[in-house]
Amino acid sequence: MSEQSSAHLGILSLTIKDKAVLYSAYMPFIKNGGLFVPTNKSYEIGDEVFMLLTLMEEPDKIPIAGKVVWVTPRGAQGNRTSGIGVQFSEQDAAANAKIEEHLAGMLTSDRPTHTM
Repeated sequence: MSEQSSAHLGILSLTIKDKAVLYSAYMPFIKNGGLFVPTNKSYEIGDEVFMLLTLMEEPDKIPIAGKVVWVTPRGAQGNRTSGIGVQFSEQDAAANAKIEEHLAGMLTSDRPTHTM
């Protein structure tokens, strides 16, 4: 993918206000962790993305550089939310640790998420 075509996708901004939403978005089965980001924009597997994450009452946005590893297209079966799964880079271990801290005790739940 060329620089020009990936640049138009811009920065993703994701605000997660409660644990239930965070649980639905978190992708613990991905190396380094990841989050599902609802979006109607078209992405391809492997696209590099930059995300600013706001978690609950955290005062600062968490910058995350990652790549698209999951795509749920618009109009997907089962009324699934369209969006992308973003795998965190190794440099985003602190962001992943913070998410897991917020979700302590919930990660073993069998409640459905946006991706599984």
